[in-house]
Amino acid sequence: MSLHFQHDVLVIGSGAAGLTLALTLPSHLRIAVLSKGDLSNGSTYWAQGGVAAVLDDTDTVESHVADTLDAGAGLCREDAVRFTVEHSREAIQWLIDQGVPFTREDETALEDGGFEFHLTREGGHSHRRIIHAADATGAAIFNTLLEQARGRSNIELLEQRVAVDLITERRLGLEGERCLGAYVLDRTRGEVDTFTARFVILATGGAAKVYLYTSNPDGACGDGIAMAWRAGCRVGNLEFNQFHPTCLYHPQAKSFLVTEAVRGEGGLLKLPNGERFMPRFDERAELAPRDIVARAIDHEMKRLGIDCVYLDISHKPADFIKSHFPTVYERCLGFGIDITRQAIPVVPAAHYTCGGVVVDRCGRTDVPGLYAIGETSFTGLHGANRMASNSLLECFVYARSACNDIVANLNRVDMPSDVPCWDASQVTDSDEDVIIAHNWDELRRFMWDYVGIVRTNKRLQRAQHRVRLLLDEIDEFYSNYKVSRDLIELRNLALVAELMINSAMRRHESRGLHYTLDYPDQLAEARDTILTPTPTPQAQPSACD
Repeated sequence: MSLHFQHDVLVIGSGAAGLTLALTLPSHLRIAVLSKGDLSNGSTYWAQGGVAAVLDDTDTVESHVADTLDAGAGLCREDAVRFTVEHSREAIQWLIDQGVPFTREDETALEDGGFEFHLTREGGHSHRRIIHAADATGAAIFNTLLEQARGRSNIELLEQRVAVDLITERRLGLEGERCLGAYVLDRTRGEVDTFTARFVILATGGAAKVYLYTSNPDGACGDGIAMAWRAGCRVGNLEFNQFHPTCLYHPQAKSFLVTEAVRGEGGLLKLPNGERFMPRFDERAELAPRDIVARAIDHEMKRLGIDCVYLDISHKPADFIKSHFPTVYERCLGFGIDITRQAIPVVPAAHYTCGGVVVDRCGRTDVPGLYAIGETSFTGLHGANRMASNSLLECFVYARSACNDIVANLNRVDMPSDVPCWDASQVTDSDEDVIIAHNWDELRRFMWDYVGIVRTNKRLQRAQHRVRLLLDEIDEFYSNYKVSRDLIELRNLALVAELMINSAMRRHESRGLHYTLDYPDQLAEARDTILTPTPTPQAQPSACD
């Protein structure tokens, strides 16, 4: 039996962005936070490096802004960059106030007038400005915010809930465009419930699972991007998919990322013969932005026909390695690799979706009442290449900004009424789940082969042809059978793949993360790639109140 739930605010996604918003909203509001698996299944929990912010007296807002603009290859929106960086310190202070156990500086540094917490440096940054909790920052932040959320009686945390689609006035044939809620699959009951709310927030993360090799957890399927597109929202810059240069290469190591901070603390990239190669590609060597490092590794692997390269920090003292990188040390040791004595075999893997749903600085989308925050959104912060550790910062800054906008508009929005329940009367159970598994595998393989680190027109055309065939198959399957998590995710991932391909085909240059052999040069003018669904939504994001 289908159920109907009402809340003031519906947050789809339980990572850093979603939990920050829920915790920042007034305590008298009824808030639902949905997780499509266990609460800890999102990308936040697995983030290792840290959060970039201007915290030390030797650092400046201008320096952080300049570094971000440089890494973004001319495509960052400077107003978004400046807005994010200017609010970085207060966002970090909020996390400290919540009790996040960031790594503290040693007594010597404090006596010298240093910052209270240890700051590290990562690729693209000109200063040490990454605040972290050893090499498990995401887990420390997530566990702290989750504990806080569990202590709030107005926040309802709901696991095993998979959002199927957004409910809008247009979808129901009503006047207007407002988002009224979402249809949500309860995996434990196998029923699709109706959630209505005055405000809906998409905080579902990115879409790196569109690629065969990724550092992301299984849930990174672009759900929020796909749902927003179907609801009438524009998307931007989806051709820019960041490949993390260093994922552990081992047959039993599924999606384990070796933090960028290893290179920040002196780790060197080497070929199988022990030769360094990054100085040949960039004067910053191992500290070059991720797109340069990933392309260099990809180039060397293809040039030499090797399966991986090696990241070596064994020249550092063993105690230093174990204290700074306990997670990496223990995980590698479990696979028989002692990083205090041996180099780590690594390969690039899809890591971060730089584009997403077009929003303003309050996180508002083209559909009234619908917000997108975190990796789901396109704010203009990252440009053509995300700089390390800016992503978590974006989650906190824009979640807090969206909160302020929601509070300012509380008295203007009533609770939706007369929203119909999900209609499952015309569908049946499927006995052909093998089709879903086959389509899933096919999609991820051709995206890796044709829309990967290096692209060509021919590869993109092949990918476009294949994804259209897949979408037709998936739509037919979706129309006739009961929904499951696998089907919902496949439907969303295939749609986002098409949007990525179409975005890549529109960019006739190489810039940042988008590198094509057919257009190796960069155009004089940097322009965003904005795709608009049909019909065009009537409402567009405006200036924040």
